[in-house]
Amino acid sequence: MRITVEVNGLTRESNVEPRTLLSDYLRHELGLTGTHVGCEHGVCGACTVLVDGEAVRSCLTLAVQMSGRSVRTVEDLVPPGQDLNDIQVAFRKHHALQCGFCTPGILMSLAAEQNRPAPCRADALDSVRGHICRCTGYRGIKRVVEEIFAESDAENTP
Repeated sequence: MRITVEVNGLTRESNVEPRTLLSDYLRHELGLTGTHVGCEHGVCGACTVLVDGEAVRSCLTLAVQMSGRSVRTVEDLVPPGQDLNDIQVAFRKHHALQCGFCTPGILMSLAAEQNRPAPCRADALDSVRGHICRCTGYRGIKRVVEEIFAESDAENTP
């Protein structure tokens, strides 16, 4: 099937098999290997990308479902001219990653939360609970959430 999808701000046209997973399309067709595939059941969260701004498990999503939609991967998180975005800087500061395999998915879930109209720590922590990380113990990740979302919590408090 022919699809037209915006990936990281670029319009891509491709012929894909109807059963091609979005994770496979991103990794194998487009060479965007930052999207990792862990469990292939949507449980671990390593494959999380943003579709029209919402966090989605790309291992459970068909590429043909993306036609006419916008997909954002971890490769697109860093603003032009910068080395890291604010979430990535906080990850480094708080030692929130070890092997790094699950990190792209967690970054994408936090980016989705950060882009909400009224982002808050509780929702961000809830989004992280949907990820399995065997290395960090989550303490550093929780410190990242506390740092990144503390200001937005204060702004959203009446």
